[in-house]
Amino acid sequence: MRGAEETLMMNEDQVDDVIQRWRDIPEDDLKPEDYQMFKSLGSACLAESDSTQLLKFLKDENNQGIVKSMGCVLMAPLVNQVVKKGMSFDHSQAAITHLTRTCRPNELLHSSLEIIEDIEPGAISETILALVPHLQTVLLCLEERKAACVGLVLSALQKQLSRLPVPYTQQQEEADEFGLCRCCNALAVFTKPFIEELETFLVMDGDGRPTILAAAAAALGVHEREHVRGVDGTAIDRIMSGDRPVTLPAIQESLSELLFFDSLKKSTQTDSSQSRESRACLAYLLFVQLITIDSFPAVFSPVFVLQCNMEHVNQLLSSRKESHLLKGLALYAKSLEHVQDNSLPVSVLELKSFYSVPQNLRHLLIDCPMQHLRKSGLQVLQLFINKLDAEAKHKFFRCMLKTSSHAGVESYIVKNIRKQVEFSMELGDGNKWFLGVEFLSLLGLVLCLPQGADTDLLNSMDRIMESLNLLRFLIIRDKEMRSLTDVWEELCRIKDEYLKMLRVCIGISRAYYSAEVKALREDQKLKAKEARDAARSTRLVKSITVKYKNMSNMSPEVQHQVLQSALVTFDLMESLIVRIEEITEEKLRTQN
Repeated sequence: MRGAEETLMMNEDQVDDVIQRWRDIPEDDLKPEDYQMFKSLGSACLAESDSTQLLKFLKDENNQGIVKSMGCVLMAPLVNQVVKKGMSFDHSQAAITHLTRTCRPNELLHSSLEIIEDIEPGAISETILALVPHLQTVLLCLEERKAACVGLVLSALQKQLSRLPVPYTQQQEEADEFGLCRCCNALAVFTKPFIEELETFLVMDGDGRPTILAAAAAALGVHEREHVRGVDGTAIDRIMSGDRPVTLPAIQESLSELLFFDSLKKSTQTDSSQSRESRACLAYLLFVQLITIDSFPAVFSPVFVLQCNMEHVNQLLSSRKESHLLKGLALYAKSLEHVQDNSLPVSVLELKSFYSVPQNLRHLLIDCPMQHLRKSGLQVLQLFINKLDAEAKHKFFRCMLKTSSHAGVESYIVKNIRKQVEFSMELGDGNKWFLGVEFLSLLGLVLCLPQGADTDLLNSMDRIMESLNLLRFLIIRDKEMRSLTDVWEELCRIKDEYLKMLRVCIGISRAYYSAEVKALREDQKLKAKEARDAARSTRLVKSITVKYKNMSNMSPEVQHQVLQSALVTFDLMESLIVRIEEITEEKLRTQN
């Protein structure tokens, strides 16, 4: 290892003496300084492109004791050379291969995990591709705790892979700029022998399934968690799809027990987030991708499957990752598909997951910046509403109106309320939840302005317009409502109070925005005058324009359009109010 003499300020004889000392002393007498010096000598050889001599040293029969004792410290510099793909690439690969055959597997595993943990952001895929084949060799050499060690490695690899961007288009997939597709292929090859070993073990010892279940879960770990990061039809799905049909059956454990009953056996402390996520991914693969669905028991009813999958849907929808949300929405929709319309009883809404999932869905509809996710979320919300029976719909609508705090979501709920009222009228079944006494409590939530005269009509516009449309519909279809005198009288009372308050609110808002339009015009006149006489009018202009600081980034023309649009909105609301009152008067004349 003569290439290291300049780095360590040692001559060739001194280096030879150190090496001879390492050969002669027992391993237990080696000190931390010896390990550091051995690593420095090896690194210096690589730095000076003297990898040939390093490889020769590692393969020398006289040095095998040294290599066995301290060789694992060279893993990091050797992998670094392989990643760089320099002139020493082949020799470095050969050196790593020799280390995996000579050093103790446990020590090599520890060194490899440290390498994975310390990967630089720009070298994630290349480091994993360089290390994974050798890690496979190391893990296969382990005698004990193999399953746990496979799990540790997969968890460490997944942590790094989750930092890589997912290719979403065919062009990105083919370019594979960040190497995620190549890494997934490498991981498929990496896990294959462990799956085969697991299958062999199960054939030999059928009673051993529970003890090796961890190995199967570990082997599945990266496959399923990586899959959930991809979008339907992307590289991740295509790459991994060929392996899952082999991997999942290798568990030889009831999928229904894994998905629906396994968590019941665990305490809250042991049922980790990672475990819940793994089961959620498994549910997605089974029910959406239909992988191994032929072996899933047909005895479970669609409602039972939905109830159980709601936990998995909730796990995915509680994430902020786009891919998790897509998988959660797809699993939610697929779980609802086979449930009969108007069949879910109100009792299901008392289950925790049936409250949590719609709330997570509400957050997605309100806060998610991605339009395609919001669109999918709205479709799934409607699908869920369709499956509820009348009482459950009534309760669900009440809950959403009380908790959404968003005019867009509330307007969508009000639109659904109108559909249910119309549906009940067509059936003529005297549905109390949308025609009778119970409907009044729901109507009271719809026809109200929580902030009274201080309500921001522009932010609440969607809900108010939909509420007025519902009210107009009820007045037009008064025959069904009048059949219940108490209900009709209470409806009229709620209507009168709502319209009265809304008129007051419109009047206040119109006066405010009209004043803003006038002030804006005055401001424009002052600015025009300022151009002619800047010195005299500066102080006056400043005192007026301070009111527009919230629109200061808009041009005067845009500000004017915004204010005019607000006034038009108030006119639309008032025109609807007038029309409702006209219809009411016409109905009264007809009745008389």
